Amino acid sequence: MYESWISARNAIIRFLYVNCLKHAFFRLDPEYIHDRMLGVGKLLGRFNLTRQMTAFFFGYRSPKLVQDVLGIRFENPVGLAAGFDKNAEIISTLPEVGFGFAEVGSITGEPCPGNPKKRLWRLPKSKSLVVYYGLKNDGCETVAKRLAGMRFRIPIGVSVAKTNNRACADVDIGIADYAKAFEKMQDVANYLTVNISCPNAFGGEPFTDPEKLERLLARLDRIPTDKPVFLKLAADLHHGQLDAILETAKRHRVHGFVCTNLTKNRDNPKIIDREVPDKGGMSGKVVDAASDEVIRHVYSRVGATHVVIGCGGIFTAADAYRKIRLGSTLVQLVTGMIYEGPQSISAINQGLVRLLEKDGFRNISEAVGADNRQG
Repeated sequence: MYESWISARNAIIRFLYVNCLKHAFFRLDPEYIHDRMLGVGKLLGRFNLTRQMTAFFFGYRSPKLVQDVLGIRFENPVGLAAGFDKNAEIISTLPEVGFGFAEVGSITGEPCPGNPKKRLWRLPKSKSLVVYYGLKNDGCETVAKRLAGMRFRIPIGVSVAKTNNRACADVDIGIADYAKAFEKMQDVANYLTVNISCPNAFGGEPFTDPEKLERLLARLDRIPTDKPVFLKLAADLHHGQLDAILETAKRHRVHGFVCTNLTKNRDNPKIIDREVPDKGGMSGKVVDAASDEVIRHVYSRVGATHVVIGCGGIFTAADAYRKIRLGSTLVQLVTGMIYEGPQSISAINQGLVRLLEKDGFRNISEAVGADNRQG
């Protein structure tokens, strides 16, 4: 009865969203809609009654999805990726929407207004977004104060990066900026992600270079913390670049990898829309295959010792399950929710349970890497 109710509820909400609300939303500026949805999320999380109502319409639970990962309990493997809740404003609502965890930020050492507008575009035919925010956030001191003393009902990760300005393009200043954000946020996060792959910041992605990454991680190693640490990898790295990053990470306090950030590849055959801005990185279906390949490669190299979080192009349970079977212990999404609706989180989780049962797995952890195990 419970499963039938969830399926019917999700089908009705999806129909209303895709055929009514999305049509209205997609007529308006995407950043304007994003900001309005954050406002709705803050309102829903403010009161116990609104949280209960949100859970009624969007929640889903199954013991088959529960995992203990690096000492943290995850009720399900589907998380909100960094980039949506940039300033940790809606974390009181996210459990009721069905997320098993969330990653906020990226948070930088100093407040950052981001790149000039316009900085967010939809590619509706390609089911993707072009993102050029440039690490817009309130800065680590303000966000840490916002989160101080809060009791999280799902694990909250914090993505940290260097402030998007000319000064931080200098490697030493950039490392100091990372360290400031890392030190401030480790007090309030369940885990930390070091974002070395933002395609929209001043100076590019210098810490994909092994020598510079070595210096960055050595500096972060000196900051005391017992929180798990992840690296967020770019989607467009070739295998040699990935291997160099993995070898560097093995020498430092890195417990896993988020695979992946946005793609900058304008030659991607999955780009169907004719007009694509020449700046920014792309999320959604255009990054799906690149993300899968990075997951496959990273898990094949370090899956026995490190945790992989898969991110990029997840719209359905089948998308999430493919990434899990390639090696992702957890998965993240943003764009799929924008195109499919907020009920997609519970729909993905319910679909994962059905796929696990079909394949004879008792728990989601048994499926991790099933298509990518050596021998």
